[in-house]
Amino acid sequence: MQRRDLLKLSPLALAGAVGHVSMAEAQTETQNAPAIYNVRSFGATGDGKTVDTPAINRAIEEVAKAGGGTLVFPAGTYLCFTIRLKSKVDLYLSQGCTIQAADSPKVGETTGYMGGVYDAAGPAEPWSPYQDFGHGHWKNSLFYAENEHDFAVTGPGLIFGKGLSHGIAREVRGGYTPFRAEQEGVGNKTFGLRNCRNVLLRDFKLLKGGHFAVLATGVDNLTLDNLLVDTDRDGFDIDCCRNVRVSNCTVNSPWDDAICPKSSYALGYARPTDNVTIANNYVTGCYVLGSVIDGTWKRYSDSVTDTNVTQQGRIKCGTESNGGFRNLTITGNVIEGCKGISLETSDGAFLEDVAITGNTMRDIVDAPLFLRLNRRNRGPKETMRKGTLRRIVISNLVSYNSAAATSSIFSGVPDNMIEDVKISNCYFAHEGLPKRMRVHWGEKYEPMPDWRTIKVPEKEDAYPELLQFGPTPSHGFFIRHLKNLEMSHVEIAPQTADPRPAFWLEDVNRADFFAVTAPQQSNFALHNVTDFRLLWSRAAKDTTLPRADNQVI
Repeated sequence: MQRRDLLKLSPLALAGAVGHVSMAEAQTETQNAPAIYNVRSFGATGDGKTVDTPAINRAIEEVAKAGGGTLVFPAGTYLCFTIRLKSKVDLYLSQGCTIQAADSPKVGETTGYMGGVYDAAGPAEPWSPYQDFGHGHWKNSLFYAENEHDFAVTGPGLIFGKGLSHGIAREVRGGYTPFRAEQEGVGNKTFGLRNCRNVLLRDFKLLKGGHFAVLATGVDNLTLDNLLVDTDRDGFDIDCCRNVRVSNCTVNSPWDDAICPKSSYALGYARPTDNVTIANNYVTGCYVLGSVIDGTWKRYSDSVTDTNVTQQGRIKCGTESNGGFRNLTITGNVIEGCKGISLETSDGAFLEDVAITGNTMRDIVDAPLFLRLNRRNRGPKETMRKGTLRRIVISNLVSYNSAAATSSIFSGVPDNMIEDVKISNCYFAHEGLPKRMRVHWGEKYEPMPDWRTIKVPEKEDAYPELLQFGPTPSHGFFIRHLKNLEMSHVEIAPQTADPRPAFWLEDVNRADFFAVTAPQQSNFALHNVTDFRLLWSRAAKDTTLPRADNQVI
């Protein structure tokens, strides 16, 4: 086949034809023709027994030296340790191709499968204590790139992180003994990307991604599209990145977060995460039996014997928040059987200009929304400052059958308020006052206390997690230390009777409620509230108050 004929082929046909193209032929073609290479031509076997990493890395190096191109992986199983991605080299995973992470060294051993190991994580940096081990190392990954640009991993193949550590001491799905993440030679994540630009990950499936399916730190112009991910820990951690699009993905992550923008201190300086769109994804944390990928997935239920299923699987901005966040859009996502959407800034960062619109939620295990501004201050003392959480718009959101021991919480701290929050056209249906409640990470249950005795703690310097606050004396929203709040056309709909007020406001300045619906009177508990207005609502009669202290309406 002539090279000009390759230009006309689809990716699937290309994968079949590419075996006839050699390195010499590709180098002699015109600059306008795509350079296409077959990884088998460089000695990769795909037999599922041989470690193919040396041949794959050799192929990537050769393609990079030739000026770049696409390296195609035909059908087969390629056992690998660390694959080192390079600028202008795309990997195409054909249908029937599996990139399988070879076994890491077990605890106390020095080598893994057939004597191989993953690249060393690297030494600790002076700033390493400001984030967990997994967030501050990238080399110990199945795919690794640092200071590279213009590369992609695409195609309908499968990446199976069988030999990676998930960073938890206990076993999770599959019944295998976990590898210790911090041990030399152990692989800790599927993709570890640092200080890169113009990166595309598209169309492949990913099973058991280790601690992170994707950890991208300092990566600009990053696109994650049409990925099918079923993993034991985090799905996508977007850390200190700019211009990011996460779209059309399915992420099932029962034991950790699904899609998680962060802005840590892992680069040794505070770099913000800016211009992020998270759109049209399905995220869940409730499918713990079987696999989403092969269609055997089954939902979590109380009959599941693993009591450590946290059903996280959420979209969360934070907790690492040194650099800040600007211009985030979370839109058109379906969120099921997991925790709700969280915006958290705790380490002196700004979190500003966020639009959350057109999302649907079902069976949320804590509460639909969590906005938190506090001062954990995990970072160098000289960089610490008051953070901000402001200009947040939430609209056209429907949540059905969420847990209700803890309501949605918006909470700043006494001398640092959340600012400028608008909520409109939203429907929140929850299960009603429960007899028992989840505690902290959601792994255990305790009896629900008498709601009239509940005092919600401040936890000013704690890890920002909604369930750390415990139960709330309200069933819709608990709002504290906030100024400039607007809610319009919002309904709170308990499925069973709930005597708690729908809204608890404490240390709130300027709160406007318009066309709000709740099933009973006495829906607003006001404590140290100034400039309060309630109009045209079914939740209570029209009320305007310049100030309210310990008042219920």
